[in-house]
Amino acid sequence: MIIYNVTINVDDSVHSEWLAWMRDVHIPEVMATGYFLENRFCRILVQEQDGTSYSIQYLCKKMEDLQEYQRDHAPALQKAVQDKYAGKFVAFRTLLEVVSSKA
Repeated sequence: MIIYNVTINVDDSVHSEWLAWMRDVHIPEVMATGYFLENRFCRILVQEQDGTSYSIQYLCKKMEDLQEYQRDHAPALQKAVQDKYAGKFVAFRTLLEVVSSKA
């Protein structure tokens, strides 16, 4: 399993609007691509000087699924966020491979 993690710090001036938009629009659009099995939307528990930070984790079965998503869907979805909240957030992405998991 692969976790596609997006870490975002969002400016306080758009925080509430951004939070609702991510929950109601963006994350559902990402999930609607069909590449991800589940997602987690987490607030990072660190006191920031500016803004609030979040981690959005998308779980997919294999690297090929993620690569197809990044090629065919990610550019347009990332552009939508950039167009709506330009200059009001910073984001970086990391990939994690699940080595072991217990319920």
